[in-house]
Amino acid sequence: MNRIAFIGGGNMAQALIAGMVRHGAQPGGIAVAEPRAEALQELARQYGVATYTDNAAAAEGASLLVLAVKPQMMAEVCRGLRTVVQQYRPVVVSIAAGIRIAQLERWLDAALPIVRCMPNTPAMFGAGATGLYANARVSAPQRAEAQHVLDAAGLTVWVPAEDQLDIVTALSGSGPAYFFLMVEALENAAFAQGLSRETARALAAQTALGAGRMLMESGDSAATLRQKVTSPNGTTQAALESFQADHFPAIVARAVDAARRRGAELSEQMESNT
Repeated sequence: MNRIAFIGGGNMAQALIAGMVRHGAQPGGIAVAEPRAEALQELARQYGVATYTDNAAAAEGASLLVLAVKPQMMAEVCRGLRTVVQQYRPVVVSIAAGIRIAQLERWLDAALPIVRCMPNTPAMFGAGATGLYANARVSAPQRAEAQHVLDAAGLTVWVPAEDQLDIVTALSGSGPAYFFLMVEALENAAFAQGLSRETARALAAQTALGAGRMLMESGDSAATLRQKVTSPNGTTQAALESFQADHFPAIVARAVDAARRRGAELSEQMESNT
């Protein structure tokens, strides 16, 4: 793989770098720019990557440039990278939620191959889910190179339209919090019924892990698995009927739509502020 530069050395960048190194990438071909000295020292110590405090210096000569900074910092960071990206014309990969390709092109003042992606926090454990979208200037080999980086963090899925990334954000980007909320509610319910907090927490977390593995490894759909574990007139059916009576599917649908709409709103706010 060619030289890759990360602008930003936060949790998501660290997760991607860790996954790449774990999958055989040469640390000498990875550069990271980050203003926090302690973060750079840790990246160098753990992974042996080249570290910089200057974004443009890190980006120089890179074939793939990963923008891993907060959305509100993106305009300033891109403007500081204009000269180097116009010279080397790397594939730009943005993991910033809500930042559109048109905005990146304007801030970088260049028509570049750009990939937007939406990873999620389980990427830190190699169990992430990432949606990707590429503009028309991204070639097939460049798509493969960008995907290779994100594959190191877990599952990757390409979407055909950029606005679908708002849906990806609402589903998998924000999704871990939905499951944490469900596990938290299960834990609290079991505790209220008489289990110790420690036992309730362990059983709820392991149940979530086991259900996730069944979804990924069985080959069955969620609906099929639900039917398989639901005996007629049994305890599971009683619980599911209670969920249905409270309109659980509609609650989830409204929550996902609220997250999707908020993602679009944040993008519009970012546009108006820059």
